[in-house]
Amino acid sequence: MAVGSEDVNEHLRSISGQPFTAKDFRTWGGTVLAAIALSQMELVDSQAAAKRNVVTAVEAVSRMLGNTAAICRKCYIHPAVISRYMDGTLARMLKAKADSEISNHLHRFKPEEAAVLALLRQELDRRSEPGGFDVGKGG
Repeated sequence: MAVGSEDVNEHLRSISGQPFTAKDFRTWGGTVLAAIALSQMELVDSQAAAKRNVVTAVEAVSRMLGNTAAICRKCYIHPAVISRYMDGTLARMLKAKADSEISNHLHRFKPEEAAVLALLRQELDRRSEPGGFDVGKGG
């Protein structure tokens, strides 16, 4: 008996009680991997160099996920991770958030995962403020 994606997704929904799919886990993994890769890049002094680092990180994540870099960036890496890298705050933000989240209540997560979760929560709060992020514009 062949197991298809709908079988996997139904199993995930039944064990979690939530509308999760395999894509959700893949997106989480891609986002965390991108955050780790970008936070480990050498400091750069230009936007052009930062963009090259983003391309390098996305290519590395895409190889791990078995997708093209374009699909990986569009579908499996949250845009906040790239935005925070491009504005120079990713590494500092991840460290601070990992430290505070782990000490508060996310000790069951790996430090990188706790930091990315905190970053995404902050992004969600920012987007929900009046005049915040316009989801329709993608970032």
